[in-house]
Amino acid sequence: MICETIEDVGFQAKLIEEEMNHEKSSQVCRIQVNGMTCTSCSTTLESALQVIPGVSKAQVALATQEAEICYDPKIVDCNQLLEAIGNTGFEGILISTGGDNSRILLKVDGVNTENCVRLIKSSLLALPGVQEIDFDLQLKKLSVSYTAEVTGPRDFIRAIESTASGCFKASIFPEGREREEHRHQEIRQYHRAFFWSLVFTVPVFFTSMVFMYIPGLKNVLETKVANMLTVGQVLRWALSTPVQFIIGRKFYVGAYIALSHGYANMDVLIALGTNAAYFYSVYSVLRAATSPTFKASDFFETSSMLISFILLGKYLEVLARGKTSEAIAKLMDLAPKTATLLTTDDKGNVVNEEEVDSRLIQKNDVIKTIPGSKVACDGLVIWGRSHINESMITGESRPVTKKTGDMVIGGTLNENGVLHIKATRIGSETALSQIVRLVESAQMAKAPVQRFADHISKYFVPLVIALSFCTWISWFLAGTFNSYPRTWIPSSMDSFELALQFGISVMVVACPCALGLATPTAVMVGTGVGASLGVLIKGGQALESAQEVDCIVFDKTGTLTIGKPMVVNTRLFKNMVPQEFYELIAAAEVNSDHPLAKAIVEYAKKLRGSEENLVWPEASDFESITGHGVRAIICNKEVILGNKSLMMEQGIAIPVEAEEALAETEGQAQTGILVSIDKELIGVLSVSDPLKPEAPEVISILKLMNIESMIVTGDNWGTANAIAKQVGIERKNVVAEAKPGQKAEKVKELQDLGKVVAMVGDGVNDSPALVAADVGIAVGAGTDIAIEAADIVLMKSSLKDVITAIDLSKKTFRRIHLNYFWALGYNLLGIPIAAGVLFPSTHFRLPPWIAGAAMAASSVSVVCSSLLLKNYRKPKKLNTLDLQGIIVE
Repeated sequence: MICETIEDVGFQAKLIEEEMNHEKSSQVCRIQVNGMTCTSCSTTLESALQVIPGVSKAQVALATQEAEICYDPKIVDCNQLLEAIGNTGFEGILISTGGDNSRILLKVDGVNTENCVRLIKSSLLALPGVQEIDFDLQLKKLSVSYTAEVTGPRDFIRAIESTASGCFKASIFPEGREREEHRHQEIRQYHRAFFWSLVFTVPVFFTSMVFMYIPGLKNVLETKVANMLTVGQVLRWALSTPVQFIIGRKFYVGAYIALSHGYANMDVLIALGTNAAYFYSVYSVLRAATSPTFKASDFFETSSMLISFILLGKYLEVLARGKTSEAIAKLMDLAPKTATLLTTDDKGNVVNEEEVDSRLIQKNDVIKTIPGSKVACDGLVIWGRSHINESMITGESRPVTKKTGDMVIGGTLNENGVLHIKATRIGSETALSQIVRLVESAQMAKAPVQRFADHISKYFVPLVIALSFCTWISWFLAGTFNSYPRTWIPSSMDSFELALQFGISVMVVACPCALGLATPTAVMVGTGVGASLGVLIKGGQALESAQEVDCIVFDKTGTLTIGKPMVVNTRLFKNMVPQEFYELIAAAEVNSDHPLAKAIVEYAKKLRGSEENLVWPEASDFESITGHGVRAIICNKEVILGNKSLMMEQGIAIPVEAEEALAETEGQAQTGILVSIDKELIGVLSVSDPLKPEAPEVISILKLMNIESMIVTGDNWGTANAIAKQVGIERKNVVAEAKPGQKAEKVKELQDLGKVVAMVGDGVNDSPALVAADVGIAVGAGTDIAIEAADIVLMKSSLKDVITAIDLSKKTFRRIHLNYFWALGYNLLGIPIAAGVLFPSTHFRLPPWIAGAAMAASSVSVVCSSLLLKNYRKPKKLNTLDLQGIIVE
C-alpha cells in the first residue's frame, strides 16, 4: 500500500524489510538425482528447477549426481521439488534440508499402518521443541525438525519406543550410507549388465569375425536354414537381441525420457546408433529368408559390441567418479562412531557412564573423552587437562593444551589426559560438519568456465545426429552415382551398408559426457585436495579467480603478524600510579573485542596480580570508533585511547615528548596507542605483535610468481612501514590508518587498474574488503564473519597456504583446460575420422563398435585425468621453509 502511494507520485519504491525477511527465510536443500547421463540432462534439470516459484537458485552437478536448491519454504517445499525432479524424468532423493532448526532422520521398525504413524507423530509433537515431522511409511523413515536447545534424538527414541506399549523400535537412519549404498548399487548394476552383455556379445563377435575363417566352423555357420538365411545369421540374431532390448533397455528408457521432455542426451545417440545397426540387420536377414537370391549382410556384432563397450565405459566412469569425492568421505570418517555419555547429580558428581551413538548427543550433554580417543562433538572442557591434536581439522601439527574453560573441536584426537566436555554444538552445527558442508557446496558450485560446456551441450546431440545423417546420405548418394570406385566397398557389404556404417560410427563416436565431466570432476578433486591440506576453497568461481590473481592485499594484525599482541612498554607523562592508570584504560577497553584492546586488558590483569573474578570500574557512554580507538566515561573521567588522528579529531594536544615516543615505538614495528584523560595526553602504550616467521619468505615467493603484494591496515603509518620493510613490501604499496570502508575502496581502486585482486584478512573490519576482492582469503583463526565473507579459508592460519591456494588453483585449471582439450580434440578428430575423411586416401575406416569403444574411453580418460590432481604436492619452495622461515637450499 505504501509502495503504491509512492509510485503514484512518480517514484519507484520497494519494501526493503520484506526483501530482507525473504532472504532470511530462504533454505538450501540437497537432493540426490538418479538417471542423469550427460551434461544435457543436468542443464535441462537445472533450468526446470529454476523456473519453479519460490526457487531462487538451483545447481545440478553431473559429477556428484546431486542438486543444491535455494528456495523459500513459504512458497515451495522439498516434496514439491522432488516431484518437479520426477516430472523431468529423474529420480530425486532428499539428502538434507537447511532450515534454522536441527533435523534428524530415524528408522522406525514395527510401523505398518497410517494409524501407527499418527500414534508416533502425536507422541513426538507432545515433546517441547519439536517443530515438524514427516514419515515415509515405505522406507520406515522418520524426519524430525526440532530446536536443539530444548530436545534431541534420545528424547525422540524414548518417546517412540514407549508408544503403544513398546511395539516400535527406533534408531538413527543411515543417511550418509544411503548415498554410498546407491553408488555401490550403481556400480553393481553396470558390472552385472556388462558381464551379461559379454556373455552374449563374445559369441556374436566370434561367429562374425573369427569362426568364419575356420574351415569346419565356417561350413556349419554358412549352412542355409531358409533360402539364403544361414545358421550364423540366426545365431547372431538370437544372441544380440537380449543385448539390444534387455541389457540395453536403460538406453531406451533414458532416450525416451529425454525426448519426451524436449531435449536429446547421450542415450539418444546410443539408441539411434544401435537401433540402426540392429534393425537394418533384421531387415537384411528377413529378406534373405524370403529370397532365394539375396545374400544378407548383418551388423548384429556392431549393435551388441557397441552396447558392451559403452557399459564398460560407464562402469569405469562410475568407479572413477566415486574416487573424486573421497575427500568428503575422509572428513566424515573423522567423527567417532560412539561417545561416553556421563550422567551427573545436582552437585556435578558422575553417577553413571553410558556408551551411545555419537549422533545421539544432545546439547549440554557431558561427554567423557579418554586418552587416544576422538572428541565426539564441539564443546567446552568442564573438567580435566590434556593435549589435543587438532591437525586433522586445523592442520596445526603441534598438540594444543586444553584445560577447564577451553573449547574443543569434534573429530580431534585426545592424546593424554581425561576430559569431561559439555556439548555446545552438535550435528550440523559442529565445525567438522560445517567444513564438510562447505566442501560439498564447493564441489556443487560451477566454475564460470563450465558455462562453455553447458552452452555446447544444448546443441551437441542434435548437431551430431544431423552430422550422422549427412554422412550417411553423402556416402549413399556417392555410391549410388558411382562417385568413387567400386573397389572401395568391402566384399561383405554394398554401398548402402558402407554408408550406414559411416553414419552409425559418427553417431556413436561423439561423446557429450567428456565435455560435461571436464570441469566438475577437476573442481571436485581440487577442492578435496585443498581441504586435506587445510585450504578450504568455496567452489569453482574461487578456483578460477585465484589462478588469475596478480595482486594480493594483506591486512597486518593477525595476518602478517601472529595476531596475539602484548603490551611491551608504557610511558607516562604525568605523575600517575601505573595500576590506577591501567585500571581506567582496562575499564574502557574491556568493552572492545579488538586484539589490541584484549592485550591491554590482559596486561592490566597481570598488574593486578590476579586473573580471576576481576571487576573493573563501570564505563558509561562507551563508544568504539572503528579504525581509531575507543572513548568512555570512567569514574567521572573521560578516557580516550587510540591513534594520533583520533586525538587530533578530539582536539587533544600531543606534546613533543609524546611525538618522539610514538615515532620511536613505530620505528620498532610496534603499535603506539595514545591515552588521554580529561582531554589531557597522559601516556603512550607500546604494543608488539610479532611477525609470522614465514611472512618474509612468502612475500619473496609471491614476487617470483609475479604477484604484487600490498599492506592495507588500520594501524598507524610508522608501524605499517616498519612491518612492510621487514617482510619486503615496498613503501609505495603500504596504506595505513585505513577504515574498513577504505580497505574495500583500495581493493576496488586496484581492480579499476585492471588487476585481479586477492585480499587476505582475519577480522570483522576486513570483511568489506574480502567481499570486494576478486578472491577473499580468510585466515582460519580469524572471526566467523571474515570466514563467511571469504572465498578461501586457510584453516592453519599460515601464510604459506596463500601460495598453496593459488598454486592449487593454477594446477586445477591447467587440468580443466587439458580435459577440455582432450574432450573437444577427441570429438573434433573422432567425428571426421568416423565420417570417413581418411577413407579415400588410406582406406581406413572406423567400425561402429570401435567408435563406441572410443566414446566410452573418452569420458573415462577425462575423469582419470582429473583424478591425477590427487597427486598434487605443495610447491617445493614452500617445503624448504623451516620453522624460522628460512629457505634451506
